[in-house]
Amino acid sequence: MISFLYYLYERRLLREIRGRPVPRHVGIILDGNRRYAIERGFVDPLEAYALGARKLDDVLLWCGELSIPAVSLWVFSTENFRRDASEVSGILKTVEAKLVQLARHPRTHRLGVRVRAVGKLDLLPDSVVAAIREAEDATAANRGTVLTIAVAYGGRQEIIDAMQAMLREKAKQGEDLETIIEGISEETLARYLYAPDLPDPDLIIRTSGEVRLSGFLLWQSAYSEFYFCDVHWPAFRRIDFLRAVRAFQQRDRRFGS
Repeated sequence: MISFLYYLYERRLLREIRGRPVPRHVGIILDGNRRYAIERGFVDPLEAYALGARKLDDVLLWCGELSIPAVSLWVFSTENFRRDASEVSGILKTVEAKLVQLARHPRTHRLGVRVRAVGKLDLLPDSVVAAIREAEDATAANRGTVLTIAVAYGGRQEIIDAMQAMLREKAKQGEDLETIIEGISEETLARYLYAPDLPDPDLIIRTSGEVRLSGFLLWQSAYSEFYFCDVHWPAFRRIDFLRAVRAFQQRDRRFGS
């Protein structure tokens, strides 16, 4: 009975959403894997991360249904390296396995998903970097949803890296310091971000009840709408996603102060 009521509610949400503008780019902070494992009494907390990895398949399907052209997922932050070494290793192995699956599974290509990763990729194990390259190469020709996976990512670090890349390039071109300083603008610096061709996220969703960005897409989120969801990431449902999109549609977006 409950599942039937959820079905009816999903249908209602879809009717409300369709025909209205959807976000061009949705960012999702995948939070609550460990809390989900504790609540469910998992012996191995990494089981929750495996469930979370499978949740990505649902999200890609939901984005495809609504013709959302881009989705970015924050799966591992630079701060996460401070966790216990065995946990870090387990999480990164889960990320690696998911990337390989994305590269090789027919569903990825049927949905037209193009995969790429952003972050301090030089900090990752070689096997994870190899999985990233395999997924990027295998899906490069796809023209559906662009899936950007933020791994070993920090928003402040991205801005620092962008500034350093810009300064190096300008210096190679022989520009003097004063000319470089005068040429700095939002548009100039934005060209050196990890994924400069992506539109800024219209909507950012965070699961598990935390009401903060924690450094996700700091530069790009200046005018994003935020949606904070209490459910833990492995339990994230279609109705939760549809509610977030509906909330975005109901807001009067104003750019500026």
